[in-house]
Amino acid sequence: MLKRALFFSTPHCLSLRNGQMVIRTRETPDAQKSVPVEDIGFVVLEHQQTSVTLPLLNALSDNNAAVIFCGDNRMPNAMLLNLDSNTTQGESYRDQIEASEPLKKGIWKQIVEAKIRNQAALLNKLGRDGNKLKPHYMNVRSADADNREGIAARIYWTELFGPGFIRSREGLPPNPLLNYGYTILRAAVARALMGSGLLPAFGIFHRNRYNCFPLADDLMEPYRPYVDERVYDLYGQGHRHLTQEAKSELLRVLFTDTRFDKVVRPLDIGLTITSASLAGCFAGTRKKISYPLLE
Repeated sequence: MLKRALFFSTPHCLSLRNGQMVIRTRETPDAQKSVPVEDIGFVVLEHQQTSVTLPLLNALSDNNAAVIFCGDNRMPNAMLLNLDSNTTQGESYRDQIEASEPLKKGIWKQIVEAKIRNQAALLNKLGRDGNKLKPHYMNVRSADADNREGIAARIYWTELFGPGFIRSREGLPPNPLLNYGYTILRAAVARALMGSGLLPAFGIFHRNRYNCFPLADDLMEPYRPYVDERVYDLYGQGHRHLTQEAKSELLRVLFTDTRFDKVVRPLDIGLTITSASLAGCFAGTRKKISYPLLE
């Protein structure tokens, strides 16, 4: 079931009643609307004067909704996730933690291949030369030993935004748009991982000691081009900064169609397919991660 994404950029009072999120504004407290908690997948709380009751937060957590808290700079700063969202998560945790190094190296190879394929597909879709990336996704070694991901990235960004563009978290536009889109995507991936009984804290390739969700960073790599495409469109329309309109558009990435072998699903649902397939790889019941191919 496709879940709703709610974004609060102005002061609101949010509470729980009869399984519904009750939404009130501070200006008109008597006027209210409600949304079934079971229909909610993401809640972004941006305004610092928004209030949320604890029963509502617990209800959202029980329904595996990702609640994203923004800081003073209006950028995502923290996230609430359910710690008990899968009935067999103890078994899944053991499979994940006990995964062998050869298995993890093979999984990372698949992730890098899928990422570069989608980067090439996006370039071709936009009329750029995606064939430049073909030698890189066709020759990825175990654990990406010769860093095809990094080599492909330099080609990709030059083709996508021009030779003057440098991809950096602190860089010039459209970097702020990319950063915001990736943060939303990361939260969605972490939610999908928890729903599949996996621990986002135990990564495959990303292992920074200060990173709370390295597995989400691993799994999201082939989905980044979906964010890149939306940013490319926004940038082409003249968006240079994180306006309300730009943030809303980036949040809608979660509803982009993604095409798997035999089905088309919204990206949010696609993430559950991918995370479930990763759990299967850890459990030894399958050999390949299921990723969509960008069209």
